[in-house]
Amino acid sequence: MDTLEQPDLTRYAALLPDTGEPGFGVYVHWPFCAAKCPYCDFNSHVRHQPVDQERFTAAFLKEMATVRQLSGPKTVTSVFLGGGTPSLMNPSTVAAILDGIGKHWHMPDGIEITMEANPSSVEAERFRGYRAAGVNRVSLGVQALNDRDLKFLGRLHDVADALKAIKLARDIFPRMSFDLIYARPNQTVDEWERELKEAISYAVDHLSLYQLTIEEGTPFFGLHKAGKLIVPDGDQSALLYEATQEITAREGLPAYEVSNHARPGAESRHNLTYWRYGEYAGIGPGAHGRLTRGSMKIATATERKPESWLDLVERDGHGMIDQEQLGYEEQADELLLMGLRLKEGVDLARWQQLSGRDLDPKREEFLLEHGFIERIGNSRLRCTPSGMLILDSVVADLAC
Repeated sequence: MDTLEQPDLTRYAALLPDTGEPGFGVYVHWPFCAAKCPYCDFNSHVRHQPVDQERFTAAFLKEMATVRQLSGPKTVTSVFLGGGTPSLMNPSTVAAILDGIGKHWHMPDGIEITMEANPSSVEAERFRGYRAAGVNRVSLGVQALNDRDLKFLGRLHDVADALKAIKLARDIFPRMSFDLIYARPNQTVDEWERELKEAISYAVDHLSLYQLTIEEGTPFFGLHKAGKLIVPDGDQSALLYEATQEITAREGLPAYEVSNHARPGAESRHNLTYWRYGEYAGIGPGAHGRLTRGSMKIATATERKPESWLDLVERDGHGMIDQEQLGYEEQADELLLMGLRLKEGVDLARWQQLSGRDLDPKREEFLLEHGFIERIGNSRLRCTPSGMLILDSVVADLAC
């Protein structure tokens, strides 16, 4: 396949620079998809009748008003429209949602505003409408660059659709990312290396590269349990992961998080808010949030079923079904869990302030000696590439 013409990278400077602070993000969940992928356990739903977008828009705005009361005044550092398939929304719906965020919180010019899109739902006119509404970054769910595996993954697009969507996104939006899933059945390291190099030739500044995981409750889970779907074992998955890190680093898109790769300065600001354990408002069916109230952090969660969420919002002003006050120890654990995913690691002083203690010296020494973690000066701790392969175990050891 021909490599797409390289864009002018100077226009990416238009977005505000990353300050390194956790920030305050707003996440809005559009829960509808044209089809449910067999590997997906996200809160996404297929509806065979047109969705009443005006009614849902009014509900998003109503819930925002309630969440604003919980959060207090904030300056928004990023917005993320996720799903589901947000590119099924009308541009007018997107514009109304972004206007609502700007009404309830301070939203400076130049912040990152991302929308997820599937190649099968991409049209140039709609993309231009989203750009006019304020979206300046799009994240495409490409998932594979061969038609056989796209069909296996249940995607509605083919490679030609994907390349068309990538070209449109590069032409219209200041920033663009796309996702790929690897560690697919029977996938060899050589095959993945070729596909990844092809993806990098199309990418502008960011790629999200996820290993296929078998999630309970999905069609793939049943097939896997019955022995009809075999995924690479641990050793093969590790080889695929190591090849991913090597190639992306060599091609100028090094990992800044376990599954995310970017040219320096093009990291996803919104996802950095999660991984730096910042604050974020969750709006919409099945959305989660973390809001600070005084010195405490409140974890929020909303009703997952779209129609039930809609009824709750229209009745009560919000669809939240859970508001949990997190203690300092819980916050410290979440900070460690999220921060160790990042190449920049965890701010130890912040962790110590929350946990009220130092790291266990014996556990830290063990992990250091085995090359799973390393110190960055005296202030930060991060996982090494070897540690990233057993991240959950490293977090569990340090949190004890």
